[in-house]
This record gives sequence, structure tokens and C-alpha cells, in this order.
Amino acid sequence: MAYGVKLHVWGDRACFTRPEMKVERVSYDVMTPSAARGILEAIHWKPAIRWAIDAIEVLKPIRFQSIRRNEVGSRVPTAAVRKAMKADAVEDLRMVVEENRQQRAATLLVDVAYVIHAHFELTERAGPGDSEAKHLSMFNRRAASGQCFQQPCLGVREFPANFALLEDGVAPVSELPPDQRDRDLGWMLLDIDHANDMTSLFFRAALRDGVMAVPPLNSVEVRS
Repeated sequence: MAYGVKLHVWGDRACFTRPEMKVERVSYDVMTPSAARGILEAIHWKPAIRWAIDAIEVLKPIRFQSIRRNEVGSRVPTAAVRKAMKADAVEDLRMVVEENRQQRAATLLVDVAYVIHAHFELTERAGPGDSEAKHLSMFNRRAASGQCFQQPCLGVREFPANFALLEDGVAPVSELPPDQRDRDLGWMLLDIDHANDMTSLFFRAALRDGVMAVPPLNSVEVRS
């Protein structure tokens, strides 16, 4: 893993939503690999590279909080958006929030901190000017200076993620208590396979001494 990176991320709240919960949001115990990938892509992404998460290190005690949130209960239909784009008129795309607001319960994580261990691979879309060293340098420079294309979040947009590149590779001291360092986390969403009809991919997650190892997408451990 010659081009691996380590990124420290933290925030006041997080919600890595379990897909099996259809109505109310309930977070996984730990950041999901897809959420970690989203943070890396917010800092640096090009069609020439593909991020792969190797492990997620948990630094803070796993604590939940239940709250009630106001959410918009519907979305503007895709067909309406296409129609407006074709007609070059957006008047019919408006949505009155007060008429679509719903109050739902959510079970969130509070005071979270992780170290994302990841690497990237060049894709078939890489050109002659793309190299691992070039993209690694771009990511390190942007992460070290706090640059990002969009604000990274901890599962949902309302919970922004702070981040810092671990240039020396040394993670902050973990505050995870001994009774949470080794535990089975159950089946966890690994990622979405966009090339195969948006298929959800899962793996059996577990913490071992506070670190959750993430299998490769093509591993036999991954199920759809």
C-alpha cells in the first residue's frame, strides 16, 4: 500500500444510517466505509482515481442520542426536473416546505472521532498525465491545508466533519474504553455497486482493538 493515507476526522454528531430502517434514522455504531469514501472524495477526487477504504479506527466512546428532527417528506420528481430542463422553465419545481414537513425520530452518534486508513487506485479513465504520485501529492496538499470541494459530512449534511491529515502517520490517543474495543458490529453497508444496478454491498463488521478492517469490494467476504 505505497499510496496509503491516514485522515483524522471528528465532529459533534454523526448519523451513518442503517438502510434496513425505512422510516426513522438509526445510525450504525461506527462510520461506514461509504461515508469514509465520501469524505475523501470531498477533499480530492478525479475520474482517474478510485478510493478504497482499508480500515476505520475508532477514537472516541460509542455513544448514542435520540432526537426528533424536522425533515421534508417528499422530493421534486425526477420527471418534473427533466421537463423543466427541457422547457428551460423552473416555475413548476418549487416546493413549499411547510406543506411537506415531517417530524421523525433519529438515533445519532455524539462526539465522534475516527482515523480513516485508505488508498487509491488509478482507473481506466486515467490519462497519460495521471500518476499515483501526482494524485497523492494533490490529496496531501489539499487535506493539509483544509481544502475541499464540498464540506465533508458525518453521514448526513447537517453534521459537518472536521478533518486533518496525519502527515506523520501517528493517530491521536484513543479514548475508546476497553469494553468497546472488541465487538461484533453485525452486517454493515460497504458500498453501492453503481455498475450493477445500484446493488448494496455488505460485510460482517467487527472491531478488533478499536479498529474495523474493511475488505476489498471483490472479496469473498462481501455479500449483496
